[in-house]
Amino acid sequence: MKLNERSVAHYATCDSPADHTGFLRKRVERHHHHGTSYQRRWFVLKGNLLFYFEERESREPVGLVVLEGCTVELCEAAEEFAFAIRFDDAGARAYVLVADGQAAMEAWVKALSRASFDYMRLVVRELEKQLEEACKSLAACRKSPRRSSSSGRKRHLSNPALQPLQEKPTTLENGYSTWSSGGCIAGGATCPDHDEGQTKPPPLPPRRRSAASSATGSPAPGLSPAMLESPVPPETICFSKLHNWYGQEIAVLRREWQERQKRGHP
Repeated sequence: MKLNERSVAHYATCDSPADHTGFLRKRVERHHHHGTSYQRRWFVLKGNLLFYFEERESREPVGLVVLEGCTVELCEAAEEFAFAIRFDDAGARAYVLVADGQAAMEAWVKALSRASFDYMRLVVRELEKQLEEACKSLAACRKSPRRSSSSGRKRHLSNPALQPLQEKPTTLENGYSTWSSGGCIAGGATCPDHDEGQTKPPPLPPRRRSAASSATGSPAPGLSPAMLESPVPPETICFSKLHNWYGQEIAVLRREWQERQKRGHP
């Protein structure tokens, strides 16, 4: 394989992210001295290319290992935490490397084993298989008959907290919702107050009742009995109608205050 040295050197030192980096000791065979020594080098793994530099700050690599057609395995050596990169070709050079510790050795073996194109091809095939199975499962779900809506409604109504406010459609009158004779409140309880088949509006809240009534229970001066009850149910969306109704009491109190001012009373 022919490589452009300038392009390879630029790729080794450019800002592209590295898959793994760290110091390793590389075994050097001394044939003429019949001995073995180790050189400490800075290794940078990018894709399936393993570069090594003399120092971490070096601008040019001193060597390159193309990780194709190779296996990464632990090996027996005098040095602890040693592993080797071996190639399938007969007579090809094997790279024996030594890490600084057990964790560093395992991390390097894992990263180098996954760096080759052959490994990536196996991963892509496995992902394609999983995608095909997922598409078949989705198609089968779409073809299967849907469950009836009635059974789904029964399951929904089995939980009282999820029951709707009214079983019957809300009666509309002049565009506003009104109380129907079959109205229900949350939890499925039927409204208790009825008047000749017509359900009465809900009672006033305690704060409004105390403000609008005297100690004897009689309406406050200036307020008619019709003003003591809300003209619309709580679930109404007619805000302007509620606004006008709550404003009646304020208008009465304002008129009383103006009359007292005219009579000279504070």
